[in-house]
Amino acid sequence: MTERRGRRSAGSEGSRDQILAAARGLFAEQGFEGTSLRHVARKAGVDPAMVHHFFSGKDELFAQSVGLPADPAQVFAGVAAFEPAQRAEAIVRALLRLWDSPAQHSLLAFVRGTIGSTAKTALLRDLVARTVLPRILAGVPGTAEEVAMRGNLMGSQLVGLVLVRYVVRLEPLGSASQDDVVRLVAPNIQRYLTGTL
Repeated sequence: MTERRGRRSAGSEGSRDQILAAARGLFAEQGFEGTSLRHVARKAGVDPAMVHHFFSGKDELFAQSVGLPADPAQVFAGVAAFEPAQRAEAIVRALLRLWDSPAQHSLLAFVRGTIGSTAKTALLRDLVARTVLPRILAGVPGTAEEVAMRGNLMGSQLVGLVLVRYVVRLEPLGSASQDDVVRLVAPNIQRYLTGTL
């Protein structure tokens, strides 16, 4: 943590909260690309320098706005190293490692807080489209529309896995070993990734 981000007054914390609230609204309405730091500052009623005081840039502001307890870019960082035809197992294992980690409680709170919130759902959609899917889909052949559909189908499978295993905790999937989950789920992920749709 830098010196400028050290001790802050209650007023400056209020400014930070104003910036985050403004950013959440703008990112949800206009997406990542359509939102500028200057626009956030204007909506928050602060000087643009104040945004830079609290956040290193738009990426950090976006991540803080979403409030994810883990960085999806890091979670799926090694996935693209696998050829698309052998990538599914790595994808499922990365997801399970994250959800079986100490971050699970924060992740559960995030998921429960996101379901039913239009703004948070929009932020999450933008985050997944910008940071997760490009890593998972790197090098997958096909038209842009086909590759996007493959990503959507994989997302439906992975989100369903998270909801059933960790949120609803439906048995026997809720207590199955990671190896069993990978064995059962990865073939479907691989079909969505490179199989015939």
